[in-house]
Amino acid sequence: MSAPPQRDELEGTEAPFVSHLIELRERLIRALIAVGVAFVVLAIYPGPSGLYDLLAQPMLSHLPAGTHQIATSVISPVLVPLKITLMAAFLLALPVVLYQVWAFVAPGLYSHEKRLVLPLVISSTILFFTGVAFCYFLVIPAMSRFIARFAPVAITVAPDIEQYLGFVLTLFLVFGVAFEVPIAVVVLARMGIVSVEQLRKVRGYFVVGAFIAAAVVTPPDVISQLSLAIPMCVLYEIGIVAAQLFIKHTKAPEDEEAAAGDKTA
Repeated sequence: MSAPPQRDELEGTEAPFVSHLIELRERLIRALIAVGVAFVVLAIYPGPSGLYDLLAQPMLSHLPAGTHQIATSVISPVLVPLKITLMAAFLLALPVVLYQVWAFVAPGLYSHEKRLVLPLVISSTILFFTGVAFCYFLVIPAMSRFIARFAPVAITVAPDIEQYLGFVLTLFLVFGVAFEVPIAVVVLARMGIVSVEQLRKVRGYFVVGAFIAAAVVTPPDVISQLSLAIPMCVLYEIGIVAAQLFIKHTKAPEDEEAAAGDKTA
């Protein structure tokens, strides 16, 4: 006698399209409120000027004594610190923003998919912040020492604050995204696009690609390039191990039954 078909766990949970739009609006409003509250808090303490001083510290502390940055635009001394405050507010409120995203999509996911998505959301956030911190505490100071050592004596190093902001934000984004390599590896393996064995076989190609990408997106100094390429290679290996664990613990019930049937056959 054949077993009765399993009932879809999402059956009966469908909601009208308008309800989804209303919920999406509410989630966006809550996320914006969280960013706004964080912005107000940071504007009070340490303040926009204090945040910019904190952002500029890794470079200024490794340049010659008495070095200051300059502002070539009339409004940039006000606008640039406000931009930094807004960016810091978004990062501070990021857990709330990601929770709103998770709460919106969770009802449409199967239980085995929830076991996959929630750890990925948390780990991707941690990895992004780790990449930003790695850039702030290690890469920018090393790059600043490189600039101070090789700059001719006749040149006064005085970066423009708008250019410095754009440069630092680009580095933050590059390192934050680069540290997401394990997440990309896990997702590709879990979706069945590539297998873990294939990931191992293309390891050498990834190493070469990591060094090429580092040479393209980082400043033209060896320290910055190695600081990006080496962590990417290490994180790739971590991603392979994590992919094995995720595939094992996030299988759909029908996949687990099929695997059990193959073993008993």
